[in-house]
Amino acid sequence: MKSCEELVAPVSDYFIYSPSRMAQEMFLYPLQCGLFSYLPGYSLTRESFDSFLLMYIQKGELELTFEGRTLQASAGQFILIDCYKKHAYSTRTGWECLWCHFDGVTARSYYKNIVNRLGNLFSLPDVHPVLNDLTAILKIFYHGNVVQEPLLSRYLTDILTEFLLFSPEGGSQRAYADMAERTITYINEHFSRDVSISELAALAGLSQYHFIRTFKKETGFTPHEYLVNTRLATARYLLKNTRLPVKDICFNTGFSCESVFCSAFKKRQGMTPAQYRALAQ
Repeated sequence: MKSCEELVAPVSDYFIYSPSRMAQEMFLYPLQCGLFSYLPGYSLTRESFDSFLLMYIQKGELELTFEGRTLQASAGQFILIDCYKKHAYSTRTGWECLWCHFDGVTARSYYKNIVNRLGNLFSLPDVHPVLNDLTAILKIFYHGNVVQEPLLSRYLTDILTEFLLFSPEGGSQRAYADMAERTITYINEHFSRDVSISELAALAGLSQYHFIRTFKKETGFTPHEYLVNTRLATARYLLKNTRLPVKDICFNTGFSCESVFCSAFKKRQGMTPAQYRALAQ
């Protein structure tokens, strides 16, 4: 549809989509998207607009006010904001942008993690993967193609994943993410034996304090919590799918003794290993 909004050029196109109940329960989905040319003097203030907004600025400049801050955005930058909160943007020069209001079951989690890493205004060294996916969403509506909601969700997921894979700090931040991934791989391969935090920190090349803090920032768990979670996940599988005695499962998953295993299992599952096995059968 052509825009008839004041100070939006008439050549601007936009599309509105109402997701199915299945999409609302399972996917990310676009609600509105478009390619707009805003004229000098355009201004918008909203108390709330139930969605998240992704915008790529192709030309011009705008001023974004969000969460008590004012940001100056220009061509080549992305904006990502939570429109459930008050927001405003305006321009003295005009600007052109691709934009998409979206939502979904995982939208807020993606949003929080991306903004935590990149902020609400950021640039990428290579914008083409994101622009290709944004354009693909627009083309589906522009050409009147059959709407496949899993495909729309994949495009949005790929866009947000591209943001998560980029680290603005460059080497140091990417190195921390790589360190966490290597540590997770090591834990998954060696959890059945006695793995110490000092061993993991040495593998990462960091002091124990720095390693624990950095690993938790990257994963949401301390190294010890992740190690115990991995052992317990394996224990649950063995309790469900084998006839191994609880004592054997305890030692096969790296616990030092049966009492420690049962205590850790009950703390997280709310029942003993034997009770869990009985319910699983």
